[in-house]
Amino acid sequence: MKVLLTAISGLLMGLTTAPFSAFYLAWIALIPLWLFIVSNDNKYTKKKSFLTNILINKKTAIAFVWGFAYHGFGLFWITGIHPMTWMGVPWLFSLLIALFCWLFITIWGAILVTVWSIIFRLFIGKKGTIIKNNYWEAIIRVIFGVAIWCLLELLWNQGALWWTSLSYTQSPNNLIILQLTKLSGYSTVTAAIVGINGLLAESILVYYQNKKQFLLLFFTSLIGITALHLGGIYLYKQPLVNNVDKAINVGIIQGNIPNTIKLYPEGLRKAIEGYTTGYKKLSDQDVDLIITPETALPFNLDYIVNNSSFYRAILEQQVPVILGAFGSQNTSYTNSLFMIDKTGDVLSRFDKVKLVPLGEYIPFEDILGKLINRLSPLDSHLKAGTTDQKFNTPFGQAITGICYESAFSEHFRRQAKAGGQFIITASNNAHYSQIMPAQHHAQDVIRAIETDRWMARATNTGYSAIVNPKGDTLWISDINTYELHQGIIYPRNTRTLYVQWGDWLTFSLSIIAGILWLIKLIL
Repeated sequence: MKVLLTAISGLLMGLTTAPFSAFYLAWIALIPLWLFIVSNDNKYTKKKSFLTNILINKKTAIAFVWGFAYHGFGLFWITGIHPMTWMGVPWLFSLLIALFCWLFITIWGAILVTVWSIIFRLFIGKKGTIIKNNYWEAIIRVIFGVAIWCLLELLWNQGALWWTSLSYTQSPNNLIILQLTKLSGYSTVTAAIVGINGLLAESILVYYQNKKQFLLLFFTSLIGITALHLGGIYLYKQPLVNNVDKAINVGIIQGNIPNTIKLYPEGLRKAIEGYTTGYKKLSDQDVDLIITPETALPFNLDYIVNNSSFYRAILEQQVPVILGAFGSQNTSYTNSLFMIDKTGDVLSRFDKVKLVPLGEYIPFEDILGKLINRLSPLDSHLKAGTTDQKFNTPFGQAITGICYESAFSEHFRRQAKAGGQFIITASNNAHYSQIMPAQHHAQDVIRAIETDRWMARATNTGYSAIVNPKGDTLWISDINTYELHQGIIYPRNTRTLYVQWGDWLTFSLSIIAGILWLIKLIL
């Protein structure tokens, strides 16, 4: 029954993600997991060490189940890479690849929750008590639980696989609470969700034993969630001051080239025609800058310059364009954006930093390269760009993100602190159901709020969008359609607390957690 309830609560947390967007469930979906982790019903075996009892334990399994249900549901869209028969991958092998990818990243997310439960139970100890006062004991547990969860999300965010932070359960619909990301990034919202769930769970734990403590904890949680949203309302209501004189009239081309034909003659021809036509139409509307998606023209830039009607259109129309194409790096290729000015010269270039494991590069290539090349027909040899890149445009320095990079807030913060004035993201997103593009848009909404920047999103098949610094989506495209759109974005030089100081909240909470653990050991 515990496993079942935990799995259901994990699935409820999954329903908070876009496009289902039942964000309100996030404020209660952690309660069952917290209750089962904190409740003092473990049977410890004296023959085993305390650490072994903690690791090999029903509560460890319960935490894994919750994590698997949440991450598995939220990431099930990954299976949309199947079928890959258009790439020459046999149907059954394609299915196995899709299932492996889904299981691997789901388990990776479930491990985060499992590790959290283990560290949390090590802190609680066998008796589950720290000091005698139940209320303060609960408050200390909540602080520690929040600190460890935020720290683990920060650690996972440093790796190559990351997408399902608890913070994105609130995007794009709960813009009020997302304003708090201006303070310390996504961890502010993660901390709020874990904290409120913890307080509510702790109030349930003492309900039958001490009604006074129950009321104290319950009202603390109500005051907490109210204060958090009032703070968000205050930030959301702040005037959005734009420099009208520096407005950038951007044109977005959504080419709608399916992956099944993109790299074949039909798709290449369709891409050249569609983006050339779109460029000319937007140029005639007097836009200042035209933006194309990730690998809009899936060629090396040299080939585009020497052989394409698209480049000839640039020379004729003389409107700057951000072009998604392949670049060269020694003997390898890069997934790049090129800022081509009105004369046809490349003003700047950005190479994708966060490549997709197996999809764009082979992890531990020296060790696994030959094996993966033998087992898989996928060509996974792109090279990553460096983290110190700056993307200059005729309208100021831009913050750029290509596809998967939208999940990594530090990637955007670093560029904003280095002088980036507006955000340009370019993605493909083809081959998936509308769930993936909806979640991708949700990630970008958080990035716009965190950095207090205007954003233009250009995607191959949707959802392309214009987002303001408050996270309001001023325009969003349809899915799987060819679209041209003209919109306004503004450069900004503001610096949020997050941009200036980074994830100071997780750092502070980690120090507090360490102090609490020392106090617990002394007591």
